[in-house]
Amino acid sequence: MSETVNQLSTSELLEYTKDKSVKIIDVRPVDAYNGWKLKGEKRGGHIKGAKSLPSKWGKYIDWIEIVRSKEILPEHKIIVYAYSEDEAKSAIKMFVRAGYTDVNSYSHFVKEWTADESLPMENLSRYRQLVSADWVKTLTSGETPAEYSNNKYVVCHAHYRNLDDYKTDHIPGAIALDTNELESSVTWNRRTPEELKVALEKHGITADTTVVLYGRFSFPDNDDPFPGSSAGHLGSIRCAFIMLHAGVKDVRVLNGGMQSWKDAGFEVTTEETAPVPVSNFGVAIPAQPQLAVDIPEAKEILASKTAELVSVRSWPEWIGEMSGYNYIEKKGRIPGAVFGNCGTDAYHMENYRNVDHTIKEADEVAKTWEEVGITPDKHLAFYCGTGWRGSEAFFNAWLMGWPRVSVFDGGWFEWSNDPDNPYETGIPQK
Repeated sequence: MSETVNQLSTSELLEYTKDKSVKIIDVRPVDAYNGWKLKGEKRGGHIKGAKSLPSKWGKYIDWIEIVRSKEILPEHKIIVYAYSEDEAKSAIKMFVRAGYTDVNSYSHFVKEWTADESLPMENLSRYRQLVSADWVKTLTSGETPAEYSNNKYVVCHAHYRNLDDYKTDHIPGAIALDTNELESSVTWNRRTPEELKVALEKHGITADTTVVLYGRFSFPDNDDPFPGSSAGHLGSIRCAFIMLHAGVKDVRVLNGGMQSWKDAGFEVTTEETAPVPVSNFGVAIPAQPQLAVDIPEAKEILASKTAELVSVRSWPEWIGEMSGYNYIEKKGRIPGAVFGNCGTDAYHMENYRNVDHTIKEADEVAKTWEEVGITPDKHLAFYCGTGWRGSEAFFNAWLMGWPRVSVFDGGWFEWSNDPDNPYETGIPQK
């Protein structure tokens, strides 16, 4: 490490955790930040209050924009920690080149910080359900990955009416799963319990099967007749929600989807794997009915002081400039709903994802939500146009361990189809 970089002791860093003008930067992989123990640390997770800025992101041309979006500014004292000295060095050099003058290093995270139970750490409550490419590679190679004790699993490459996406290339051993198998192509709601039972059994999935879901992001084009065909990873999280609702006990999502697999340098294949059907799902569907709400419950939530209906749509959709979909005519929003801004449009989730499509750190999402009254003490029902973006926002809250979260499955599509349901347009008046 350069002599110009100040090396902090554990006691010094502990003091700095109390100073809001200090930014502690975790440059390890997001999976380590979330809670996975990747280097034998005693406790998983990150130093309380640390920001996630994986060294991997240093390869992106807009690295400094990512840094600024996290409110990490040149006037702040910066403290970098990593698994290795080289990893920390690389990040520190980038900060210095970007004009940051007070950049420091902490190199005792594994041996001292994680080993001392009195030192504050945080992790994602359900980090086990958000897995890395390395974890999936270990599983599909016939070995036993961390935090896994099952003897049966299915890896699903999700797509929406786009089998060619799977055929182009996929993770070896993965089966293809069309989102239409789990949701209606007419209403876009989850299929009936009877239909879900048939679909899950057809794909070799029981309530006790570990299911790993992922998809590919291929830059959806709203002018395409079926833009969702290029938003496979968003579709995979939709499938994760439906499987949780049905009763699959161990649903996991590959954090970042196909992008993470390729970033890791793992091989892909065009060899198709056929599902091995099973005869009995094992439990009555839905085993977790509370995870989905329909219009009657949505109206009860709108009338409640202890619940919120959260619109995970874009600003143009929210104010009624556009419906967001080429098959939805009516424009507007549900009166009384809270705006949970997804990003640019119906097929993007920039406000919930990092630049590499991994899920954004929980504190950032929670802070944005808190500003508009979306808090864990309430029953929260997330919705969008038809359920995909609502499912991903739900998944964020569920991963955080928030106790009462659901998806309003019908969303704007079902709500707007009933002329008796009220709606609003324009910029909301406070």
